[in-house]
Amino acid sequence: MSSRIPSLNWLRVFEAAARTESFARAAGQLNMSSAAVSQQVKALENQLGTPLFHRHAHSVTLTEAGRAYLPSVQQSLLKLETSTTGLFGETRGQRLYVQSVLLFAHGILASGLPAFQDLYPRINLSLTTGNLTADFANRFTDLQIVFGNPTLFGTEGDELLRERLYPVAPPDIADRIHSPEDLFQFTLIEVSTHRASWLHLFETLRLPAGRARFFFADNSMMAAELSANRGGIALARAPASDRVMALSGLVPCLPGIDVAGQEAYHLIYPSKSALRPPARDFRNWIMDYSAAVQTR
Repeated sequence: MSSRIPSLNWLRVFEAAARTESFARAAGQLNMSSAAVSQQVKALENQLGTPLFHRHAHSVTLTEAGRAYLPSVQQSLLKLETSTTGLFGETRGQRLYVQSVLLFAHGILASGLPAFQDLYPRINLSLTTGNLTADFANRFTDLQIVFGNPTLFGTEGDELLRERLYPVAPPDIADRIHSPEDLFQFTLIEVSTHRASWLHLFETLRLPAGRARFFFADNSMMAAELSANRGGIALARAPASDRVMALSGLVPCLPGIDVAGQEAYHLIYPSKSALRPPARDFRNWIMDYSAAVQTR
């Protein structure tokens, strides 16, 4: 009877392709050809008897079976790497898996990670992003950066960064807004994944929320782009949104008027005492870096 345990190399190729959502990018990371990656993934699928990827023109996405299989593969590869390091000495690089909510990754992490890599050149960081709570479930990572209530994830964690909210728009539209009540002349772009946004702003400013007309987007980056294209007034979430608002050419509608948000970004992990050395290094760095960003 033949073994159902797949080739280790097939699993390495599957993990890289799943993480990068591209056979070509996986090939680059593994020093293989795209054709070789495709062949090894196909061999794994044949052995398991089920497709693991949906093939698209320039990318791949996991099937339901692939999504269910990925965390086990990542954990197994990581355990093997950790055991090898513990028994036979340090490897040249230490893999670290971090997942972050998209806005924080774009507006905060991207500018700081080069400094982290300079401080810890032996850590090979793999960064993925998500937006919905479901994106952070059933996925293996060392650390996750989430927004909102951290208890939803049932893990230990640290608060990283709070936010301040204020309306933004293209300059010519912002010039037409002279008082908070003038906001109701325009469509207000709401981010549906946030629990406390425009309604929280209205409550703080004592404005009647019933007069508002909303357009719903699923993330702040899309909201900024819609506003830049004259689709309405967006809500800045400083400091994480500073870069995307600047890139979109948006300015504050009511300078001097902003309110403290009710939610925060958190770093979460299964257990502080069980963090691997690269994860501990990242935690120490992100705590200091976030504190510096908050006081700018």
